Order: sequence, then C-alpha cells, then structure tokens
Amino acid sequence: MTDLRTTVVVITHNRRRELLRTLDRLAELPERPEVVVTDNGSTDGTPDAVARHHPQVRLLRPGRNLGAVGRNLAVREVTTPYVAFCDDDSWWAPGSLTGAADLLDRHPAVVSVTARIVVEPHGTEDPIVRELRESPVPGPPWLPGPALGSFLAAATVLRADAFRKAGGFHPKLWLGGEEELLAADLAADGWWLVYADHLTIHHQASEARDATLRRRHGIRNTLWFTWLRRPVGPALRRTLNLARTVPRDTTSLLAFAEAAVALPWILRERRVLPAEVETRLRLLEPAQRASKARRYTG
Repeated sequence: MTDLRTTVVVITHNRRRELLRTLDRLAELPERPEVVVTDNGSTDGTPDAVARHHPQVRLLRPGRNLGAVGRNLAVREVTTPYVAFCDDDSWWAPGSLTGAADLLDRHPAVVSVTARIVVEPHGTEDPIVRELRESPVPGPPWLPGPALGSFLAAATVLRADAFRKAGGFHPKLWLGGEEELLAADLAADGWWLVYADHLTIHHQASEARDATLRRRHGIRNTLWFTWLRRPVGPALRRTLNLARTVPRDTTSLLAFAEAAVALPWILRERRVLPAEVETRLRLLEPAQRASKARRYTG
C-alpha cells in the first residue's frame, strides 16, 4: 500500500520521547510516507536520537526555534504533491494519508483536508471534532465534507504548491493559532478547506508544553490576523469581544500589549480579504464565541 503522494512534516522542540514515539508510528504506516522533521533548536538530544533510531527521516537543523516557520523550511524539501502536518505528539492512522490524497486528487479546488482527532490514551474524540463536523461555513454541494474557515496544522493534509505560493506560516506569528491567517489567504486565492470524518489522527498531548505562553501568543495572533485581514468594523467587533471574554489576567494583558506594539507592521501588511471570504468568517463568529474547544483564545 505504499503511497508516494504525501510527505509528512513534523516540527519539534525538546520532546525527544514524544517525537520518537510519533516516528515509530509513522514508520508503521502502510503508506510508508517520506518524513521530514525540523528540529527547532532542541537541547535534549533530539536530533541525535532521530538520526540514530530513524535514519530514513530527513532531519533539518536550523539551529534555533523557528516555531511554525519550521514547517515552511520542511515544505521547501517536499517533492510530493501533498504535505501532511502532524505534531511531535500526534500521528496519522493507517490509511488516512491515502484517503486524504484520494480526496485531493478527486477535488482539484480543495486545498486542505482536516482529519478527525482522537485523544489518546483513552481513544476519545477531541471536543473540537464536533465543531468541525457542524461547521457553519457554506460550501458548494460537491465538497467531500463540511467546508471550514481554517484548519488545524496538527491534523491536516494540504497541497504543497498552494502552501508555498501562499507563503506558508507567517514568521511573526510563531505558534498559537497560526493557521487562521494562512487559511484565510488560501481561501482568498479561491481554494476550499474541508473536514473529512473518515480520516483520523491520534493525539497524546505532551506534558512538555507552556500553556500560558501558547495562550498569550494565541490571543495576540488572533488580534494580528483580525487587523491584517478583516474590514475595520468586524475587526473592531472581534477585538472588543476578545477583550470581554479572555481571562482577565497578566497573560491576556501581555497578549494585547504585544498586539498593539505591532501596529506599524500590521498597517504595512494589511490586506482586506475578498467579500466572499469575509462573509464566511462572519458566519463563523457565533460558533467561535460559543466554542468550548478553542485552543488559544478562550
């Protein structure tokens, strides 16, 4: 069942044990995908462990923590038409990479396919799966699944050329909701993003994570995206809603401060989305406000 259409890209930082488990699982897949790992400046011996235990993996060592831009670096090395992202604490289920590639082959206007997320070790569905299934974004009847306004980088297969043409992940966003800006730009280019319920990725969350920093960056990145791409009225409404609903603590205050300091480059790079894409984002706002599974802004 070897499938040469998809390369798996993983970024990692100081999660040697989790990454080796993920690489073990990827090596067991019937598709036998090529795997590219960007090591974001690990100091725990991760690169040497990968080279020793998984010599077939293409290992990139930029020498510093690039955040999500580590994925951009890896995608430059990809020669297959599709790229599957997963985190160092997640792995694709057997057959799902082939299933995603089949969907992309059959639907040339679809740019990304996001899979169902199963949380390990108990095998339960991630709460965000229900929201993906019930996405309010309207789409044409030929779509192979619900249309999405964004995607989850740890659970998505994309067209590699479209990813590169759109510029990949913005270098200033680093990590934390970094997908929203790229997803909007892909939609502005005329692409559709979809959810596919029959595809699965497993996620066993690492304990080596700084949830506070990730939330701060997530709030900041939400504000940056909002003012980079939304019209003034919707941008102001979303900003005020965030100010009312995020926790009233130092983390949120720092996030708003970081967002405000960036105003000069935000204004330089501001490019309002086409009306049809903005309409989809407005339809998403009630679901976002009610979400119990938002990763970073709730």
